[in-house]
Amino acid sequence: MIVYRQHKPPGCGGCLLVAVLLLLALGGAPLLFNILGFIFFSGLFLVIMVFVGIWGFSQYIRRMASRYEQSQTEGHNQFVFLLINILIRIAQVDGVVTKAELGPIENFFRHHLRYNQSQMYWVRDLIQDALASKASLEALLTEFKSHFAYEPRLILLELIYQVLYTNAQVSPQELAMVQTIADFLEITAYDHHAIRSKYVSGGRGRAFSGQVRSETQYYEILGLAPGASAEEIKSAYRKLSMQCHPDKVAHLGEEFRRVAEEKMKELNEAYQHLKKTA
Repeated sequence: MIVYRQHKPPGCGGCLLVAVLLLLALGGAPLLFNILGFIFFSGLFLVIMVFVGIWGFSQYIRRMASRYEQSQTEGHNQFVFLLINILIRIAQVDGVVTKAELGPIENFFRHHLRYNQSQMYWVRDLIQDALASKASLEALLTEFKSHFAYEPRLILLELIYQVLYTNAQVSPQELAMVQTIADFLEITAYDHHAIRSKYVSGGRGRAFSGQVRSETQYYEILGLAPGASAEEIKSAYRKLSMQCHPDKVAHLGEEFRRVAEEKMKELNEAYQHLKKTA
């Protein structure tokens, strides 16, 4: 079978030879060498300028990240550092960290914690450091436990679930690792259930949708089973509102105070709804 093949347009293989011959005819070898030298040094200058531009931009990024880091408290920086390292260890549960797994971490800081460009430069530096780090999850949790009280541990667990459930799917291995984290940090089963149930059951989880909640979801926010008594609802609300009060995590930074404020709004909404129906 004969197949028609489209002809390729003529190339310019002989153009360079023609140009060289013309230069030799018009100005001889000196003119040819001058032009070749100009082309060579122009190319070299362009390469150097590109290199300098890349180097200058990287220095600018590092300077912006360092400036932001120095403007924050040691407690804030330590909290974010450990949070990112723990999130990376969870992402490494299958042995490989892909760009698709790093995306939700960056998006969480950019959109939910409202980080600006300077803050995001710092976050990306921390992510790269975490990827290169050999520190084990146990070592990271030991460090976290020694630096932070119970309330910041609850915020950490809440943030871990928030990041995980921005993904379309959360693997059983990841959930098992979160359970390990909660156990290591000595978070009570009740408090863990109050946080986990919102996400695992599809309540608030899935990327902070802000949708209207069901009766069951209001109970889950307070860590209760449907049908709990008025006294149980009141007791759970008091306990959780004391633990999640924004003042208890204010030292971590304004963004984490906002996380606690959002948590308090959830608790208040759930309590106000359930006390009318209990």
